[in-house]
Amino acid sequence: MNFKKKTALFFLLSLFSKCFLLAQEKHYYQTDFSTSEFETRRSKIFDKIGNNAIALIQGAPSVAGFKIFRQTNTFYYLCGLEEGHAYLLLNGKNRSTTLYLPHREEARERNQGKILSADDADLVKRLTELNRVRPLEFLGNDLVGTGLINGKTPILFTPLSPAEMGNDSRDEILHGHARAAADPWDSHITREARFKKLLNERFPEFQIHDLSPLLDSMRLIKSPKEIEIIRKATQIAGLAIIEAMRSTIPGIYEYQLDAAAKYIFYQYGAQGDGYPAIIGGGTNAYMGHYFRKTDVLRSGDLVLMDYAPDYHNYTSDVTRIWPVNGTFDKGQTALYKYIVAYRDALFKYLKPGITSNEVLDKAAADMQEYLVGKKFAKPSHLRAVKEGLKFRGHFQHPVGMAVHDVGRVHHVPLKPGMVFTIDPMIWIPEEKWYIRIEDVAVITASGAENLSAFVPSSIVDIEKIIKEKGLIKFRPTQPLPLNE
Repeated sequence: MNFKKKTALFFLLSLFSKCFLLAQEKHYYQTDFSTSEFETRRSKIFDKIGNNAIALIQGAPSVAGFKIFRQTNTFYYLCGLEEGHAYLLLNGKNRSTTLYLPHREEARERNQGKILSADDADLVKRLTELNRVRPLEFLGNDLVGTGLINGKTPILFTPLSPAEMGNDSRDEILHGHARAAADPWDSHITREARFKKLLNERFPEFQIHDLSPLLDSMRLIKSPKEIEIIRKATQIAGLAIIEAMRSTIPGIYEYQLDAAAKYIFYQYGAQGDGYPAIIGGGTNAYMGHYFRKTDVLRSGDLVLMDYAPDYHNYTSDVTRIWPVNGTFDKGQTALYKYIVAYRDALFKYLKPGITSNEVLDKAAADMQEYLVGKKFAKPSHLRAVKEGLKFRGHFQHPVGMAVHDVGRVHHVPLKPGMVFTIDPMIWIPEEKWYIRIEDVAVITASGAENLSAFVPSSIVDIEKIIKEKGLIKFRPTQPLPLNE
């Protein structure tokens, strides 16, 4: 090889190395929350566990194959770091914080870009303002070195409820584990149960206490920054539903409305969905969590859509129902107006200090008056709306990092910062009809705000939106296989 070729090769290798190093330094860390907000959350844990205890939080495992990593809600909530196999230790004795991370995998970084690791201790400390960053293999030694293990009944707090990631909600995870437990060939314990078992085996001196109740109560009251993110997630959800309305015509499939909504999600920077889309045409809507989306939408039917994105680790929960052919018929109109009036009655009474039962009782009384003189197409329709006055599920569940978020909003006085859904609904078994809309409420200092109020809910507005041209109308699906 002559001198010129050697020089050129050396130059290219140097350039490649510099580019690789620059790529390696391009790290990712969240920018939504200040480090002081995370510190405030951790301080609440320190205050609660006292100086004779530690808290240990296990992050999500790294993902296999070509999946995209998503941190657990709990771990993200306490430090904002989104790397696999991370552990966070909060030492109540000296109120210090230590993050444990695996070592760098250079081959993996060449394929995926920089992954924050124990080798980036100074950088991670700067980003998170945690006290220490240590390699994962030091966790066991540091548990012994907390200074508590030889003390009087040292306590180790860790979350025992199953961790949520992406479009998971704890209630659905628990149902899944219960179903698995019934299968003698496939029963397994939760990751949290395995973690507790390992801690008990390796450090029997510690009493293991559940950190989940404290974390749940903390997550129930959203900070102004959290509400800002949920507001954006709600706006994206609403824009997606509006796009689906525009795209609705008889003859398309339910999954095509899903496609139109997903386009909006990704256009606005969502990571995916906060839960699988519920899109049911006709009697499919009668199933509250219908996810298959394989049927054709037919003229004369209503289609229900319940969908929201996973946006910056938070989600929303918005539902609307509309006519496939663009026009509510007489029977649908009477039932739908009842649902909207019920929604408005419920929001009317939301304020700090009131309970869900009081809201439901007052709204039901209003709706009893609403029904005076109202006519419905069939006796079964009138029976359904009267049954709706007794139903307690119109006031639904918290919303936040999960669609069915943790914490309680029922049977407790409402507080500013609570975010939950108002979800009036009725069933008509004779026709397999299910009609509802769902909005996201946030309790303010003096009342409540409907974060999804901008999403069309009046008949006039919905019918106007459907007449507009949507994605599916602009780009109709071509039949497969494509003609050559």
